[in-house]
Amino acid sequence: MLATVAAFLAVVGGTSLVAVGARWFHRDDSLPTLEGWALAGRRFGAPTTWLLLGGTIYTAYTFAAVPGLVYGAGALGFFALPYTVIVYPLAFVLLPRLWKAARDNGYITVADYVKGRYDSPPLALAVALTGILATMPYIALQLLGIRAVLTAGGLYPRGLAGDLAMIAVFGVLALATYRHGLRAPAVISIVKGAAIFGATLAVVAVVLDELGGPGRMFETAATQHTALALEPELFPAFATLALGSAMALLMYPHVLTAAFAASGPDTLRKVTVALPAWTAVLGLFGVLGIAALAAGVEAPPGNAESAVPLLVDQLMPAALTGVLFGAFVVGALVPAAVMSIAAATAFVRNIYVEYFHPTATPKHQTRIAQAVSLTAKVGAVAFVLGLRNQAAINLQLLGGVWILQTFPAVAIGLFTTWLHKWALLAGWAVGMVAGTLLVVWGGFSSVVWVGFGGARVPMYAAVVAFALNLVVAVVLTPFFSRSREAVRAT
Repeated sequence: MLATVAAFLAVVGGTSLVAVGARWFHRDDSLPTLEGWALAGRRFGAPTTWLLLGGTIYTAYTFAAVPGLVYGAGALGFFALPYTVIVYPLAFVLLPRLWKAARDNGYITVADYVKGRYDSPPLALAVALTGILATMPYIALQLLGIRAVLTAGGLYPRGLAGDLAMIAVFGVLALATYRHGLRAPAVISIVKGAAIFGATLAVVAVVLDELGGPGRMFETAATQHTALALEPELFPAFATLALGSAMALLMYPHVLTAAFAASGPDTLRKVTVALPAWTAVLGLFGVLGIAALAAGVEAPPGNAESAVPLLVDQLMPAALTGVLFGAFVVGALVPAAVMSIAAATAFVRNIYVEYFHPTATPKHQTRIAQAVSLTAKVGAVAFVLGLRNQAAINLQLLGGVWILQTFPAVAIGLFTTWLHKWALLAGWAVGMVAGTLLVVWGGFSSVVWVGFGGARVPMYAAVVAFALNLVVAVVLTPFFSRSREAVRAT
C-alpha cells in the first residue's frame, strides 16, 4: 500500500508543480486579454493541440464509465468506439471551418460565431446558455470520477479527510487556471498523455497475462455475462448513441475552446487525423471491463465504474496501481480546467458584455472570466460534496441531450444560412423541451423507446429531440422568410 500511495502522490504532485509553472508555456508578455487567457493567443501547434484536445475529449469519467458500462451492460458499452471514430471525420470538416470563421472575425466563443453568422443575439444567447448548462455538471462529474476511482482503490480516506484532499488537488488546478488560463491545462495535458498511454499499455499487458490471454479472458467473461454479443433489437440504440454522441461532442464549449486555441486550420486537420490514437486507448479500457468480468470482480450495486479500479487493485503491482490512479486524477484535471474556462468565457462574452457591460475593457473581461472560472470550480466541489452522485450523472446526461440541440445553428450554419434565425430558435426550444421530457419520463435513461408504425424502437433521446428540432426549423423557415419579405414590401 505504501508503494501505491508513493507512486500516486508522485504523479499528482509532479502534475501540480507543472501546472503552477504554466506561465512559461507559450509565454506572452502582451497586455491581458480574454483571447490570451482563454485561447492562449491561438498559438498552439499540432503536438500541443493533439494533447490538449485529446485530454479534453477523453475525460477521467470516460475512462471509468466506458469499461463500467461494458462491465454492467456488455457489448452496448462499446458504442463509445464507433462514436469516437465517427466524430473525427466530422471534426476534420467542421473544426477548421469554425476556426477560420472565429479567427477572421475575432470570435472567442461559438456563440460569438452564431451571433455574427445570423445577426441574432437571442440565438447566440440560447447557444451560450445551453453550453454553460451542459458544461457545469460535466465539471462536477470529473470530481465524481476521481472520488469513485480512488475510493475503489482504497486511496480516498473516508469523511472529511478525503474531501479535503480532493479540494486541495482541485485548488491547485483552480489557482493555475485562474492565473494562466488555457496554458495550465495545456501543460497538464502533456503529463496526462504520458501517464494514460503508458499506464494503460502496462495494465492491459499485465491483466492479459494474469487471465491467460484475450481468448480465455473472453471465454471466462461470457460465463459471467450474457450480453457480450449485442442483441439485434439494440442495434438502433447502439447506432443512435454513436451518431448522436459524435455530433454532440463537437458542440461542447470546452472542445471548441481547445480547437480555437490551435495555430491554424491545417493544425486542426493534422490533429484530427491523429486523434484516433486516443480511441485506441479507450478501446483498451473497454476491454478492461471484460477483464473485470473474467476476474470475478464484484462492483458495488449501482457503481459499475469502480470495476476497473477494483480489478487494478486486485491484479496490479502496487507501484503501477498508484501510477494508474494518479493518471485518473490527472485525467480529470485537464477537462475540468478547460470546461471552467469555456463556461467563464461564454458567460463574459455572450451574457455579461452583451447585456450588462458593453463597454468592458479587455482587461476587465479577463478579470471577470477568471473570477467566474474560479466560481465554477468551487460550485462543482460544493455540488459533489452536497448532493448525491446520481444527481450529477443525471444532469450530465441531460447536458448531452441539450448540447446537441445547438448543432443546426452551429454546424449546419457553416454551410448555409437558409435556415431562418427565428426558426432555428424555435427548433432549439422544441428540442430542449422534448429531450428533457424524454429523459425524465424514461427514468433518466439515455435510451428511450420510440414508436414507428406500430413497432417500438430503442433510440438515443438526444437524436429523437434533434430530429424534432430540425423538422421545426425546416418547416418554419419558409414562414419566417415570407414574413420578412412581406415586412420589407410594406
